[in-house]
Amino acid sequence: MNTSKYFIQALLVVVFSTLFFIVFKEFLPKKIFPDSSASSKNRVVDSLLLEAIAKDGSIKEKDTLSDKIIDYKVVDGIQFPDETFEEYKGNQYLVTFFEKLYQLETTKQGNVRIAYFGDSMTDGDLIVKDFRTYLQERFGGKGVGFVNITSESASSRSSITHEFSGNWNAQSFLKVKSPSRAFGVNGHVFFANDTSNIAWVKFKASQTKFANELPRPTLFYGSAKNYSGRVFCAVGDTIGKKLTPSAILNTLTLSEGNLKNLKVNFSKADSIPFYGINFDDGKGVHVDNFSNRGNSGLPLGTFNKATMNAFHAKLDYDLIVLQYGANILNYGSLDYSWYERRMTKIVAHLKACFPGVSILIISTADKSSKYDLEMKTDAAVIPLNTAQKRYAIKSESSFVNLYMLMGGDGSMVKWVEVVPSKANKDYTHFNHRGAKEVGNIIFTQVNQGYEMYKKLRKKRKTTLSDQKDPTDLLKDSIHEE
Repeated sequence: MNTSKYFIQALLVVVFSTLFFIVFKEFLPKKIFPDSSASSKNRVVDSLLLEAIAKDGSIKEKDTLSDKIIDYKVVDGIQFPDETFEEYKGNQYLVTFFEKLYQLETTKQGNVRIAYFGDSMTDGDLIVKDFRTYLQERFGGKGVGFVNITSESASSRSSITHEFSGNWNAQSFLKVKSPSRAFGVNGHVFFANDTSNIAWVKFKASQTKFANELPRPTLFYGSAKNYSGRVFCAVGDTIGKKLTPSAILNTLTLSEGNLKNLKVNFSKADSIPFYGINFDDGKGVHVDNFSNRGNSGLPLGTFNKATMNAFHAKLDYDLIVLQYGANILNYGSLDYSWYERRMTKIVAHLKACFPGVSILIISTADKSSKYDLEMKTDAAVIPLNTAQKRYAIKSESSFVNLYMLMGGDGSMVKWVEVVPSKANKDYTHFNHRGAKEVGNIIFTQVNQGYEMYKKLRKKRKTTLSDQKDPTDLLKDSIHEE
């Protein structure tokens, strides 16, 4: 009897609670549930982002770009058509990059290198792997490029199998402001804690197209007073090689051939800063994935110019891709002018670090949050997208509007709910199917810009050939006399 009484009381509580919610729903916040991605244990936020929000978040700027026509200046005789703010792609700012692709395509010699910086959207080589594959299929090239000594996403990376010992000391520009040695181009520096046990790294080629071998592995490391360090490479026979950390950046070729497996043991190498191992065949296109979970892009401003100049001298980058957004959304404001200002300065710093490089900005993807019990495009997506386009224009960078190209408003919901799905249930990150499509979206815009460049180049060449050399004009004048 008492049980029935309690059951009825509980039922009445549920009924009245439901009625109360319905009646007062209009007075409740529109966004009533936190994002699952925001509470993820894998979400890390760099301290520079929090500092920037606290310092610059309230500063307002007058809009002077939205109604502006972008009128491009001629570069090497090439001028892309003017663009409005809405349609902005900025292919004019990729002219030097396109010319490198053209020389590669026509001569079949040399190489083109791309540094792809991103956050968790490119974790595990997602998006970048497919972008790399499309480029290598079009222009040639083999290898996955530059790989860190250790990586938090090593187990999820499908383009290479990567293992390492547990006695590495890693410092990241997301967590350390003053590293023991300058950060590498990957935003990390690694030290072998090998006083008691050998530190090691191991790689195995995958079945990924154009990455089924480890071509010409080359170790990158910095300067130190320790000249006793050696590495032992297991490539059939074990081969010992001496480390000479004399310059700001040093390289050591571990094998001249193309390997399937590689294990490197580090002996007496403590205090020597290591950065990673590069795998490329020296021909075609190579794309390095420098993803860092929680990165807003602001830590790129901590790069040491001299060290980056040294990396640039070794790797010779032609294009830098910046894909950020997931970690900048949802910080209590829809005004991202502070981010626009900061990232404009970041791009200027990157151009000083890597002279002559072209920059490509990838906008935030769509992200869905729950409003009135329904998943919709987060209110912060469009303001952030606009700020990213504005800093691309201000910094003379190219721009891929990923939000619009994936479908615009409400597209993330469709990507999650389509069968088979193309994005995860956090309504933020793509799965491998979606990542492949995004890689294709980015490649397609770059390739379309390149094809237009070739037409403009041909037109320029024709125009120049129509103009006679002054010497020829003089000869014609003498002949007429």
